[in-house]
Amino acid sequence: MLEALRDEVWQLHLELPKNGLVSWTSGNVSARDAETGLVVIKPSGVPYDELQPEHLVVVSLDGAVVEGDLKPSSDTASHLYIYRQRMDINGVVHTHSAYATAFAALGRAIPVYLTAIADEFGGPIPCAGFALIGGEEIGRQVVEHIGDSPAVLLKNHGVFTVGPSARAAVKAAVMVEDVARTVHLALQLGQPEEISPEDVARLRRRYENEYGQ
Repeated sequence: MLEALRDEVWQLHLELPKNGLVSWTSGNVSARDAETGLVVIKPSGVPYDELQPEHLVVVSLDGAVVEGDLKPSSDTASHLYIYRQRMDINGVVHTHSAYATAFAALGRAIPVYLTAIADEFGGPIPCAGFALIGGEEIGRQVVEHIGDSPAVLLKNHGVFTVGPSARAAVKAAVMVEDVARTVHLALQLGQPEEISPEDVARLRRRYENEYGQ
């Protein structure tokens, strides 16, 4: 079932350790199939170097396992909550990447100190409140606080990113950690100035409409 999507989600999982976003078995990627509404997600506690496409679990939006022999991620309920609330989202990623999670540990948003933040996120990367793992509570925090951004920090926890595809959500996860690292380094040197909202809007429009092929 959903063989092509399983393969894509499996390959995207491999990008997480490759980009230093996860340790051991932490983190996960999910993708919603637009045609069926079913979701492919990582199984719980499987090391990335052992993960194979057939290990991924297919679940319905209400959490029923449709296909798969392994238990789905402990974050599944939160992923599904996000999908049910946001029909524009077809990919969700969760990581504990070090620099971004350092801001989350402090409950601090990441201001727009860099043009890359304006380009990729269109504003500050917000920080949601604290929520326990295992139910929909984290998903609720994500939906309530993420706004128009593709990324949100979870206080004392980590990072959630979203996108119109799983690939877009993985890209956002990579970029969150990249800008968090640079902002952290800048804060060791002094206090950076935020880019004005007007310039942020101009940078975002250029990035969305002119950048790339």
